[in-house]
Amino acid sequence: MSYTPRLQEKYRHEIIAGLTEKFGYKTVMKVPRLQKIVLSQGMGDAVADKKLIDSAVQDLSRIAGQKAVQTLSKKDVSNFKLRKGMPIGTKVTLRGEKMYDFLDRFISVALPRTRDFRGISPKGFDGRGNFNLGVKEHIIFPEIDIDKVNRILGMDITFVTTADSDEEGKALLDAFGFPFTKK
Repeated sequence: MSYTPRLQEKYRHEIIAGLTEKFGYKTVMKVPRLQKIVLSQGMGDAVADKKLIDSAVQDLSRIAGQKAVQTLSKKDVSNFKLRKGMPIGTKVTLRGEKMYDFLDRFISVALPRTRDFRGISPKGFDGRGNFNLGVKEHIIFPEIDIDKVNRILGMDITFVTTADSDEEGKALLDAFGFPFTKK
């Protein structure tokens, strides 16, 4: 009795057939799929306060269900008092079952908790079928206890797909249930 995430089952049984019908793929391997989801936070204030990075890593690890890592600066920038190798952010890359679990929680729980939510703008595509999205408050995720948060942080979420075009990538994310706004 193995566990398979709900959206992974939906992809296998419904989405592949729907996208094949819509775009006329000759083989199942040509159908776009979600490769990975990358969550990242930039912490410019971490230069002054090192404890911010530690709490951000813990929060991002709780949200993702997987250990987050610190990102380090690649070069010195004297105007920002930044030295090479200093921690300036956090990131985590999700693949497989954890990716589908996060996607399900994001679409069905976290997005509806966003203040004044009216849908996601479809302008975040990069031309190759990948989608980028910014979240202003990380407290929309139910894993975060609001009472223990010392600072509300934003994050960037990147959905990397195997789609060849933005149209195919949008159709894939639409099939997963992304609440895109209509033009």
